[in-house]
Amino acid sequence: MSEIQPTPPDVFYDRIRDILESARTSIVRTVNTAQVLSNWLIGRAIVEEEQQGQHRADYGENLLKNLAQKLKQDFGKGYSYSNLKFIRQFYLAFPQLLTEAEIGYAVSSQSELIGLSKPNPNWQPGRLHPNLSWTHYRTLMRVENLDARAFYEIETLKTNWSSRELERQINSLLFERLAKSTDKQGLMQLATQGQMIQTSADVFKDPFVIEFLGLPESPRLVESDLETALIENLQTFLLELGKGFAFVKRQERITLDGDHFYIDLVFYHTILKCYILIDLKVGKLTHGDLGQIQLYVNYYDRERCTEGDNPTLGLILCSDKNDAVVKYTLGAEQQDKIFASRYQLHLPTEAELRRELEQLQLNLDSRASSD
Repeated sequence: MSEIQPTPPDVFYDRIRDILESARTSIVRTVNTAQVLSNWLIGRAIVEEEQQGQHRADYGENLLKNLAQKLKQDFGKGYSYSNLKFIRQFYLAFPQLLTEAEIGYAVSSQSELIGLSKPNPNWQPGRLHPNLSWTHYRTLMRVENLDARAFYEIETLKTNWSSRELERQINSLLFERLAKSTDKQGLMQLATQGQMIQTSADVFKDPFVIEFLGLPESPRLVESDLETALIENLQTFLLELGKGFAFVKRQERITLDGDHFYIDLVFYHTILKCYILIDLKVGKLTHGDLGQIQLYVNYYDRERCTEGDNPTLGLILCSDKNDAVVKYTLGAEQQDKIFASRYQLHLPTEAELRRELEQLQLNLDSRASSD
């Protein structure tokens, strides 16, 4: 009979660490869920009580003020009048967060609360999810468009956005930027499934918003400054690029018969299984810029791609472009490999985005009539 050997110290330690990390995650999730549930139940109780006294115009305000005064004495300043108004709004924004059965579970026992702290495989936007914290829900409440809110809920869970990352994506109007060039079916997909990466056209948005660089819009801005700023803020830039991007290299030199060329940024897309080359341009895009990125893409396809890699994609990030120049320079055969998107150094307003939508529709209509 062979003697049982002791577990190697490193393996044993890893096992103990996994147990503790799992327990810590479970505790945090339970605490977050408890806060979300208690706030939702308080909001529900406030709304129901207000409905009982709706014949009095000032009933709701007095109810919240009196409740805040008493709760602050027993539970601290977290239940101020302004916070109670927010908690009330939370219930109104997410009225279907819990089913009637789950409401009973939430108030019955600690063990049932732990059960609600586990992800539901049949989860739908608008329902409770333990990986969405109270701060996440506070941020989501600002989104009035229900389709957009559902999209942000789904993407937060799929990409594990922190509440700060979620806020940045909402402020940069990510949903609107992705939705502005899609049809009704694509819009419904965003609201029910989030962003789906299936083809090259699904990867690039227009415009890209890179306000996090803090660069002024100035004619003195040069490509090297833009590139350096992007690399110094690589984590946030990857968030703006979207899911699947992995950074490979900057300023990669390629040499052709003694002539040197430099690719600004090289990424690999883990979903599409292909290289993505990014060329940065300050100023308006020209047909020469498109020819240059075509050169880089062709080179990568022939010299860098290995078995299992799909065809290389190219993206020019520029401050301005002419869509007609892009269309006629590339031709139909290249338009699924080479893309041009504008970058914005400031967050667009809804009015600015609306004007872009109108202009985009005009461009699409004019193209349809000319084809």
